[in-house]
Amino acid sequence: MEQPTSEFKSKGGFKRILAASSYTVQGLAMAWRIEHAFRQEVLVFLLGLVFAWVLPVSGFQKLALIGVLLLVLIVELVNSAIEAIVDRISLEKHPLSKNAKDFGSAAVGLTMLLAAITWGTVLYNRFM
Repeated sequence: MEQPTSEFKSKGGFKRILAASSYTVQGLAMAWRIEHAFRQEVLVFLLGLVFAWVLPVSGFQKLALIGVLLLVLIVELVNSAIEAIVDRISLEKHPLSKNAKDFGSAAVGLTMLLAAITWGTVLYNRFM
């Protein structure tokens, strides 16, 4: 029996790269349009990017400061994907659906905690 495959898997080489780039842009645009938390986190990311750029810290520390903020965006997108899948399956309240959404939210929260600890550590080491 042949395994069903996605139409997206049939592309190869440069066509695959172009298609993947298009899907990335579409995903980011949709997240910006419909996810309030994502918009807030993008604004924090942009402020953090500027602030990290001008801070008198090492290149590695700048990378860590920017990287953890980017990680928050990545985890938020994964959380949004989980929520969309759960809602696609059913809008009915179910304990497993609640768990999936809560786990995604917890992942975002822990990533924000990591970002806060990273920023706090770098700033403390630089200015204290």
